[in-house]
Amino acid sequence: MSRPQEPHRPFLSLGNPFRMISPKGSYLSPKLLALLNTFEETLAGRIKKLKPEGREDALRLSWMRFAMETLCGIHTDIKTLITALELPVCDWDDKWIDVYLDNSVKLLDICIAFSSEISRLKQGHLFLQCVSHNLSGASSKQFVRACSSLDGWKQHIASKNPRLDNCFCVMDGLAQTLDLPKIKNSSKGKVLMRAMYGVKVVTLLVCSIFAATFSGSAKKLIDLKVPETYLWAEAFADLQTSVNTEIRSICSGGRVKVLKELEAVDSGVKKLYPIVQDGADPVEAEVLQDSTSDLGKSAEKLSQGLDLLAKEVDRFFQILLTGRDALLCNLRIGGNISDQVRANKNVEGPMVR
Repeated sequence: MSRPQEPHRPFLSLGNPFRMISPKGSYLSPKLLALLNTFEETLAGRIKKLKPEGREDALRLSWMRFAMETLCGIHTDIKTLITALELPVCDWDDKWIDVYLDNSVKLLDICIAFSSEISRLKQGHLFLQCVSHNLSGASSKQFVRACSSLDGWKQHIASKNPRLDNCFCVMDGLAQTLDLPKIKNSSKGKVLMRAMYGVKVVTLLVCSIFAATFSGSAKKLIDLKVPETYLWAEAFADLQTSVNTEIRSICSGGRVKVLKELEAVDSGVKKLYPIVQDGADPVEAEVLQDSTSDLGKSAEKLSQGLDLLAKEVDRFFQILLTGRDALLCNLRIGGNISDQVRANKNVEGPMVR
């Protein structure tokens, strides 16, 4: 639900991570500098493409799907960079491993929460299918059943998803651990940590937008202040300001359903409900038919959009999982990390439908 009185969350100060890449006396070879610049320029380009073209575009399933596709691309980019750095896992510091594994398990939890919410919204589609089926006839008994299905849809959509609520806590945990470990005597390590910082910040912003859109509340939107020394900082600030401002404006305006496709279905239900509840007479038959048809189209658009988004969330989950598994496999082969680290970094499990 929207909360008009919700205060804006303050910007999280992240210090100046640039010092970790170029402190006094440090030096990056032309090759490492080129790798870093290529990664950051690519990241900036991906962020720029994420900026919605029109108002409320970020609240549509099509944009959310593209945002998840972008995250898949960004996390693939970091894997490519790791390979190009020629920095084998056996040379990773335990602190870097901790950062990678802690981040990955948190992101897997967030994916599970989003997958759960998508599944919950899709379950509501069953109520709307029952409405269309029962209104295909004209008996009073079928009208009663249709009315019951509309009531069921409203109750189902209004219910809360515990997994979604839990993902807010997970995101808070990610936001509080954005500061990276200090890197000494490893130019490649500095490049790696700087790149991981960019991946983490953009991922956190997108997840924050998703959570706000699904919940209909701007309370958990996260504002992140990125140092200007990053090549992608300007594009990031532009995207964050644009989307967060729009979501806060909508929520403060009292709109209950922030997701555009869900709002369209809700509007159709509100229009159809009094007609079904009172029972349509011959004069209203055409109005009933048109309203039922409009609701069916909106419901189908919502369902198809959720299907496509679910596939991208699944793909992102698999990218995270395979990256994590590859790291753990290399650690077992290399054998240069403590048993305690291996034991403490377990993934929760497969996505829950």
